[in-house]
Amino acid sequence: ASELPKMGVVLRQHWLSIIPLVLLVYMILNGWTPDYAAVYGIFACIVVGVLNPVNRLTFVDLWNALAAGAKNTLAVGAAAATVGVIVGVVTLTGVGFRLGYVVVQTANDIGGVLGGFWPFNFFGVGQWSLFISLILIAIACIIMGAGIPTTATYIILVAVAAPALAVQEVQPLVAHFFVFYYGVLADITPPVALAAYAAAGIAGANPFKTGNTAFRLGIAKALVPFVFVYSPSLLLVADGFTWSAFAITLTGAALGIASLGVAFSGFLLTPLPRIQRWWVGLVAFLFIAPGLVTMAVGVALLAPVVALQIRAWTSDPAAAA
Repeated sequence: ASELPKMGVVLRQHWLSIIPLVLLVYMILNGWTPDYAAVYGIFACIVVGVLNPVNRLTFVDLWNALAAGAKNTLAVGAAAATVGVIVGVVTLTGVGFRLGYVVVQTANDIGGVLGGFWPFNFFGVGQWSLFISLILIAIACIIMGAGIPTTATYIILVAVAAPALAVQEVQPLVAHFFVFYYGVLADITPPVALAAYAAAGIAGANPFKTGNTAFRLGIAKALVPFVFVYSPSLLLVADGFTWSAFAITLTGAALGIASLGVAFSGFLLTPLPRIQRWWVGLVAFLFIAPGLVTMAVGVALLAPVVALQIRAWTSDPAAAA
């Protein structure tokens, strides 16, 4: 704890460093291309570095920064060039579109079966087809993203998995974010949890236990890509964005992530019994498509568990430890 930086000190001394990030986001949201936004962001970083009185950027620092950027670009460029071969093969052979057809056809078959049974017939075949497609594509993204650098992961998944979402008429921006999100999630998903294993090496911890813990703590974020699809307003720049829809979606997504995190960690105010963990985990799926009705139902279903947790905590505060 003594090594953690103090937020007030950091903001007071380095608040100028926020300017390039704000500028970058502002330009992208206003329709500038990523290339232009990146160039202006780099120039903003240089200006901020020169003006920062705490850690002023010298000419030598600037030269070293440019050199480091060039070296890192070579590594990314080599990975992108290699992945380009894979993308070319996938595109020319039609594997991506074939995969999309197989996924949608399988999802339609499963949706047709589920739609014939009560209470699953509450949703139509099309709704089941989309949901099953998202699950299958998410699993494929995690498998294909295992052990691959982030940039290469995105390029591969866009070429292979994104066409399957296009068949389901998902917006291109939403499809790209969906596959990229799950591709990155592969870094903490056992058995090839590279990020978790690297952290275990730094901490001197057991790699397998670290990977399992990282997966359990991070799996709650797996709901977010589904929210992208059902409520694209969360992405700010997708079609159908309104501030009211964004507020509702953000609140619902936060509740869903928190609920799923509680279910996997088994702890809220005190340790949860197994039945309560399952209950909270199932309720979390109500927040996949955030709306006032689903949020109200979800909150109502979560209320008994929260009440039991509060009563257990007040009766025995030591249990929270």
